[in-house]
Amino acid sequence: MISAKVAAQRLNQIKEFEELLAENGTTILKFFLHISKDEQKERLEARIRDPEKRWKFSEGDLEERKLWADYMAAFEEVLSATSTDHAPWYIVPANRKWYRNLVVADRVVSALEDMKLKTPPAPAGVNFETLKIA
Repeated sequence: MISAKVAAQRLNQIKEFEELLAENGTTILKFFLHISKDEQKERLEARIRDPEKRWKFSEGDLEERKLWADYMAAFEEVLSATSTDHAPWYIVPANRKWYRNLVVADRVVSALEDMKLKTPPAPAGVNFETLKIA
């Protein structure tokens, strides 16, 4: 556990760092993949039932689940404190993996399109019409 003062300092440092990145041309995409408490329960139960998924299970998950409300409050605080115009958070409903993937991919494609990327020029002095590879 950290103090409120240290937490505020860290959140401010995150915002400052992201602002520096954005000022230097970095596109920042932040996704919070949100699953419901019921979905989390289903996934934990699947890990217990299915031997192929047991590697994902940790006994600590059961204790952490009891802190769901605390985690949600902490996430809300962090997301609110660090979502800015140059580095917004995208909160993605993630109960269904196909939908989560679609939303994230759509945002990534949009960001790439916004960059208006172009193919770099070919090396100068190379005649591609007569170039032969042995």
